[in-house]
Amino acid sequence: MKIKEAVRALELFAPLPLQESYDNAGLQIGLTERELSGALLCLDVTEETVAEAVAKGCNLIVAHHPLLFRGLKCVSDADYVQRTVRAAIRADVAIYAAHTNLDNARGGVNFRAAEMLGLQGADFLRPLPGVEGGSGVVGDLPEAVGTEAFLNIIRSAFGVERIEANLAQPAAIRRVAFCGGAGDFLIDDAVRAGADAFVTGEVGYHHFFGHDDELLVCALGHHDSEWHAAALLRDILRPACPGVPLLLAERRRPTRNL
Repeated sequence: MKIKEAVRALELFAPLPLQESYDNAGLQIGLTERELSGALLCLDVTEETVAEAVAKGCNLIVAHHPLLFRGLKCVSDADYVQRTVRAAIRADVAIYAAHTNLDNARGGVNFRAAEMLGLQGADFLRPLPGVEGGSGVVGDLPEAVGTEAFLNIIRSAFGVERIEANLAQPAAIRRVAFCGGAGDFLIDDAVRAGADAFVTGEVGYHHFFGHDDELLVCALGHHDSEWHAAALLRDILRPACPGVPLLLAERRRPTRNL
């Protein structure tokens, strides 16, 4: 099969019109008429990711975060983006990004997180008008739990030890809103949806203020709230790519937990 067939499967699941106006999802580098030898699936693309794809015989990288997010005016070796572009072109490796379109799709990154948390009846937190899509999700735990028990659910689901949270101490948490990545723009939506807790990747410092009497606000870190996107991409591609290696990249994160 050709690379374009894998791209078609991704865009059937998460159509590009679902992406936010600031985003740059879709094909980043390469030609889609080539035969697909294998796909390496990841959260972020770096020079090391391209080297791993080459070593494993993959000529397609599918990432959640776009490598080319802002326009390039030069392609040299000045930064990791330019070096990664050069490495991919030299190796003839195509790069595709499914970003906010995958966040906003039904069954996408946020719905997968809802499954990980055990939420029932999950639906869009902020639906998009006129289309099947939206920002964030909200759903219910099977039963109400205390704050510490809820934090343990998060730790277990996402494999994290550290969670940054506001000072709220709900007596019980059952209704939960989630948005992967930088989701603090949805805190007010979570309040209006009657959520007892809102979980996301990043929360700006001042967004923690003013909600202590409304809901628990939790930040996991951007990477930890979305690392499951690579496995989701594999699941999307598997039915459309029988017999093609679909490999999860070795997890690489831009920061260290010290």
